[in-house]
Amino acid sequence: MKLLRDIYLKRDTNKWSIFTLAIVVCIAIPILTIFFKLFSGPGETWSHLVKHVLADYILNSIWLVIGCSMLTLFFGVSSAWIVSRYEIPYRRFLEWMLILPLAIPSYITAYAYAGIFDYGGSLEILMKTIGISSFKLDVMNIFGLILILSLSLFPYIYVSARAIFLYQSGRLIEASKLLGATERSTFFKIVLPVARPAIVGGLILVLMEVLNDYGAAKYFGVSTFTTGIFRSWFSLGEPSTAVYLSAILLFVVFILIYLERLQRGAKSYYNSYKSNNVLKKKTVTTKRQLLLFFIVSIPIVFGFIIPLSQLIYWSFLTYKDVLSSSFFIIALQSLGISFLTAFFTVFTALMILYFPKWNRLKALKKVSRITILGYAIPGAVIAVGVMIPSLTLDKWFIKIAKDLWSIKIGLLINGTILVLLYAYVIRFLAVAYNPIEANQLKIGKSLSESSKLLGKGNIRTFFNIELPLLKSGAIGAFILVFVDVMKELPLTLILKPYHVNTLAVKAYEYASDELIMESALPSLCIIATGIVPIIILNRLILNEK
Repeated sequence: MKLLRDIYLKRDTNKWSIFTLAIVVCIAIPILTIFFKLFSGPGETWSHLVKHVLADYILNSIWLVIGCSMLTLFFGVSSAWIVSRYEIPYRRFLEWMLILPLAIPSYITAYAYAGIFDYGGSLEILMKTIGISSFKLDVMNIFGLILILSLSLFPYIYVSARAIFLYQSGRLIEASKLLGATERSTFFKIVLPVARPAIVGGLILVLMEVLNDYGAAKYFGVSTFTTGIFRSWFSLGEPSTAVYLSAILLFVVFILIYLERLQRGAKSYYNSYKSNNVLKKKTVTTKRQLLLFFIVSIPIVFGFIIPLSQLIYWSFLTYKDVLSSSFFIIALQSLGISFLTAFFTVFTALMILYFPKWNRLKALKKVSRITILGYAIPGAVIAVGVMIPSLTLDKWFIKIAKDLWSIKIGLLINGTILVLLYAYVIRFLAVAYNPIEANQLKIGKSLSESSKLLGKGNIRTFFNIELPLLKSGAIGAFILVFVDVMKELPLTLILKPYHVNTLAVKAYEYASDELIMESALPSLCIIATGIVPIIILNRLILNEK
């Protein structure tokens, strides 16, 4: 039996299997760390936390999930249906403007609205200028946070729903009309059920971003699991308590992923994308056009134009105080970190995509899919899962150096740029993997199989044939990761080296120090880098066949 097992392993195991397993283990370290750390028991403050604040974390998270689900579904689905179905003024302009709120991170939108409604803020100044008695509206609460997160994140649902609405077969709608169904009945009984898997998929992304949010929740004073993780680790000095909170949050995220898979697999929908019968635009009366235009404009105005205008106004007031040599150094550090992360993430995504194809253990193809779960895990959870093993490894190195050579050394791994890049790769691997995989599926297997029949190996086939064909997907993946790293806040706050800063952290520091206007310039730099992939994303939707 042992001989047969050895023969089997020798036959079916090669270097690509080993490389694939090594990458899977490296990517899984944060989750494994949190899982095994649970057996060490909670920290001293855990019982106090359970008694006094855990209920707030749970209730606030539930309110955020429910409120953001309702608002993002309304904004995203209604906007997607209107621009896909009806001829309205400036429709083509509105189509890509509806994606632009994604370019503004939710915490930056929160800073803008806090300044607008603050005492002596833009709203009060405007009302005094036009001679209207001012009123105060407090947005620094959970309801304001729900609205701001919804305005920032609804494009996830808009993009998913619009892709389905725009390219779904028009025959279903035509058949419904022939049977005498009204436009409203057709939408709710046919169009919406067909689009449900895509809409729920976008909603799951929204909820993951809501649970991952730190900057907006912290600034608005709303206690969530992410703010609790930061408080437990840094304020209370309780890593074990932070691990327990991370485990709860991780469990909630995996439940969301499971529910999404469950509802998607519960029913199957056939949609003829090969059909040229694209959904036709419907012409309505001028009054109806203006009403639809108004509905679509609401999330654009409040999710993009108003916060952007506020930031531009602030930047004109404060640029002389903010612009300095240190600001340009921070900007260069942000660009450099984002560039390196995007390069290593795309490189890792290519390995995850091709190594399982080249190995002889077919089961590894399914195992390798674990590596793209990082985007579903909140940044604070990944940071905790990375920091604990890096600290443990550093302590081991310090002990070895003291015992063997009687020398004292500091931390070699933790607090370095390498740890930060490693955590970023785990967090954003799925962002790079998905567009590259989509391109790879379009290429097919025929070219690579022909190359191998001609005696070319895996490496030469990849570099000479497959990589040039994957270029557009790889470039798109690079840009998307680059922008996500520029915006990332909770993970960066925990893991960044002491002497390194980013534009996202700098904007957060200004806001935390009540220098809200000074946060405008670094925020605008982040937004500027986010608009390019938004335009690319819109073109991808328009070119989809």
